[in-house]
Amino acid sequence: MRPPSPSIPEKEFLFNSLKESSRLDGRQPMELRVPILTFGEELGWVECSLGKTRVLAHVEGKMVKPPPERPFEGMITIHSEISPMASSEYEPGRASDAEVTITRMLDKVLKRSDAVDKESLCILAGQRVWHLRLTLHFLSDAGNMLDCACLAGIVALKHFRRPDVEVIGDEVTVHEPTERAPLPLAIHHTPFCITFAFFQDTSIPPILDPSQLEQRLSAGLLSIALNAQRELCVLQKLGGVPLAPDEVVNIVAIAVQKAKELNSIVDASLKEDWAGRKVEVR
Repeated sequence: MRPPSPSIPEKEFLFNSLKESSRLDGRQPMELRVPILTFGEELGWVECSLGKTRVLAHVEGKMVKPPPERPFEGMITIHSEISPMASSEYEPGRASDAEVTITRMLDKVLKRSDAVDKESLCILAGQRVWHLRLTLHFLSDAGNMLDCACLAGIVALKHFRRPDVEVIGDEVTVHEPTERAPLPLAIHHTPFCITFAFFQDTSIPPILDPSQLEQRLSAGLLSIALNAQRELCVLQKLGGVPLAPDEVVNIVAIAVQKAKELNSIVDASLKEDWAGRKVEVR
C-alpha cells in the first residue's frame, strides 16, 4: 500500500518555507544532515544514518576461481533490496523505480569507478581471487537513501579486513586473525554521492540532501559522485527541470566542499573505531 500523497496545505507550506530559504527540519538549503556511522563488532559491518534515513552495509569475502577473461582481478558484487521495513511504499519481491535507480548508481559509484583495486584481490593468477560481496539493507527511508547507501557502502569497504594469505607454489594458506593481522583493502579513492533537489518554481532555490517530503515534491534530482580530490566519478540527473551550465558548475563546486567534509567525518569515525578495538590492525 502506497503512502498517501502530500495534501495541498502540506505542499503550500513546504514551498513557502523553501522560498524563504527555510526547511521544515531547520536546515539551510545547502546544509547536509550530519551522518552518524555505527560500526559492528565484525569488521565490515557499518550502519549509516542521515537523520532518520538508515542503511546497514555488510562486506564479506571468499576465495573463488576468476573468470577466464579476467584471470588477474578479484570480483566485487553489490546486492541491495529495499523492503517494506524502510517504507510502506516498497513491496517485497518487486523492485521499484527508486530501487533500480539506487542499485544502478551504487554500481557506478562503488564498482565502476575503480574505488577498490581489483588486481590486489588476486591471490593466484587464474586460480584463486577474492570475491567481495557488499550487501545493503535499507532500514528506514526518510529521504535521500542513495547518498546514505553510498556512504555506508564505501565506509564498509574501508572498514573491512581480509585474511592474510600466503602462497607457496600452488599451495594457498589462509591465516587466522589470531596468527596474522587481517589486511585492509587497497582503495584508490573514496567516492561520495551528493544529491540535490530542484523545483519547478524558479523562485525556490535548489536544496541539498532532500528529506522524503522534499524529494517527493521536487521536479528533479541531480546526484553527483566525487571524491575529496575533486575527481568527478558520476553525474546523474533525474527529472525534467532544465539546468544552465553555470548552475551545474556551481552545484559541482558545492558538492566538492561537501565531499571534503564527508571525508573528514569518515576518517575521524574510522580512527575512533580502531582506537576502541583490541585487535591489532595494520
